[in-house]
Amino acid sequence: MSYRYSRYHDGPDPLAPPYDVRAALDEMGDAILAGSTPVHALRDLLKRGLPGTGERRGLAGMLAEVRRRRAELRESGRLSGTLERARELLDRALDLERAELAGPPGELDDETRLRLAELDNLPDDTAGAIRELASYRWRSEEARQAFEELRDLLRSEVLDSQFHGLRDSLTNPDPAVLARVRDMIAELNEMLDRDARGEHTQEDFARFFEKYGDLLGGKPKNLEELVDLLARRAAATQRMLASLTPRQRAELSALMAETLEHSGLGEQMRRLGDALLRRRPDLVWDTPERLSGDTPLGMSDAVTAIEELADLSGLEAALRLDYPGATLDDIDEEAVRRALGRSAVDDLNTLRQIERELERQGYLRRRRGKLELTPKAVRRLGETALRRIFTSMSAGRRGDREQHDAGAAGELTGASRPWHYGDEQPLDVVRTVVNGVRRGAVRPRPGGAEVRLTVDDFEVAETERRTAAAVCLLVDLSYSMALRGTWAAAKQTALALQALVSTRFPQDAVQIIGFSNYARVLLADELAGLDWDMVQGTNLHHALLIAGRHLDRHPDFEPVVLMVTDGEPTAHLMRNGQCAFAWPPSPETLQLTLAEVDKMTRRKATINVFMLADDERLVGFVNDVARRNGGRVFSPSADRLGEYVVNDFLRTRRGH
Repeated sequence: MSYRYSRYHDGPDPLAPPYDVRAALDEMGDAILAGSTPVHALRDLLKRGLPGTGERRGLAGMLAEVRRRRAELRESGRLSGTLERARELLDRALDLERAELAGPPGELDDETRLRLAELDNLPDDTAGAIRELASYRWRSEEARQAFEELRDLLRSEVLDSQFHGLRDSLTNPDPAVLARVRDMIAELNEMLDRDARGEHTQEDFARFFEKYGDLLGGKPKNLEELVDLLARRAAATQRMLASLTPRQRAELSALMAETLEHSGLGEQMRRLGDALLRRRPDLVWDTPERLSGDTPLGMSDAVTAIEELADLSGLEAALRLDYPGATLDDIDEEAVRRALGRSAVDDLNTLRQIERELERQGYLRRRRGKLELTPKAVRRLGETALRRIFTSMSAGRRGDREQHDAGAAGELTGASRPWHYGDEQPLDVVRTVVNGVRRGAVRPRPGGAEVRLTVDDFEVAETERRTAAAVCLLVDLSYSMALRGTWAAAKQTALALQALVSTRFPQDAVQIIGFSNYARVLLADELAGLDWDMVQGTNLHHALLIAGRHLDRHPDFEPVVLMVTDGEPTAHLMRNGQCAFAWPPSPETLQLTLAEVDKMTRRKATINVFMLADDERLVGFVNDVARRNGGRVFSPSADRLGEYVVNDFLRTRRGH
């Protein structure tokens, strides 16, 4: 086996380790736990750039570069540079010729007077003057050279504005080069005609490119890429003309037509222009683009600037990803390379790689064209939310006595805690003796040693009840949750509780119910992509109906009902299944809702309410629920909602 080594060229580091997509998922998770959806979280991540990717830019960095470059181009110069230079060369040629013909009026011969009269009667416009001078026999050699320089300038500028790269070939014109250009355009038109008839083959293009590739800008791989290259250039030329004043536009158009006719290209270029317009009508062909600046731009440079501006406008729209179904694959890699260089292509490919890896490794999936998190990703987010809540609970309880028991009949958890008067948990003998030894209470005695224990040395084993529970978390999805800034906390709490039950209490049956104008069961996979509902109505009546059915399906389970809301019920479910909304709440809504509360009480299901607002109506309703049901009422701040819910759930499961 043999190996070949070559010099490293520009591009991403081939030896770089693969990117850890978990960092990207955690970045997305922070946004989702703050209330965002997976689609917006991924989009924001791609805009910011990815953690741990060094100097790689995100879409926002590329957008900033696009906008900077566009502003720079718009101040690059005046579009009338070719007109100004053409007029300057024409005036120079005429001045030199007049100087050569000058002499005392009485001494001028008839031919000289005729020549001067011919020069004096030239049309005012540059194109007309050039056309009239086409057959003029110059007496001044310098004037003739200036006029030929003008001809060469126009030929190179006009052709380069259509075929970028021809200007260098036509700097020192050779009749043979111009003949090749004529042949190339004629053969290109024939190839386009054959393609329109369905007779074109890739072999035809390969022969054409081998023959004329040096006259074309870029390296198109097929006819379609060549058409795209030429059509964008032709469209930019038309936009450049549209950007001039009417007088300048008429003058430059006339110069272009006269130059092409003089070069024997008029008819073929018209055919080509018509064919390009037919094939790419989607391009912008006639919208003006305003450029300013002190530098006069030649026609070819002006067309190049406008072509680049068109690229930048299209690229900016793609980089924003602000339309339905937008993906990184919509961004034209070649447009990125033209506008921002190879490094930006590498940045884009890095972003694409992360998006693909998130899907390949099972964190993202597309269902019916919509991006969503997989159960694997939702579990990770739930674990993150739960970990943050536990960290916050631990920090907030440093001076408090924690309760981690469920009576002596509980199941050992593997943890222990200091003994308190009245505890019924089994004594943790090992931890108790170790505490005495650490305190230095060991006394030697014949044949061994004794440890004198004090009350502070005793620890008991932590226990938990392992009876199964039917858990219902009722989460308000109404628009007011978003307006008050409490929606993100509610979403994070739901994810955390789902993670807690699935990992610590797998025997439990948990159901999360969201409610706004209607209530619905929320599957675990839905939680991360969950968003508030922009509708009127807080239908707690419907939510309690669904929760009651869940409890009835598990009659032997311990019932646990937790409710998170920021408003009193304003809607109920009618007999026909429709939602009835009223503000202020109708007596019927309150009666039906409280009737479901009473049913919960008869099921021996305590409803603990987490109140995220202090409206008078809400406080009155919640207190009424507590009196009828015997549950507790909490009024946490949004940032501590998760602590309250998780702590209350754990207390319930441990028998406190």
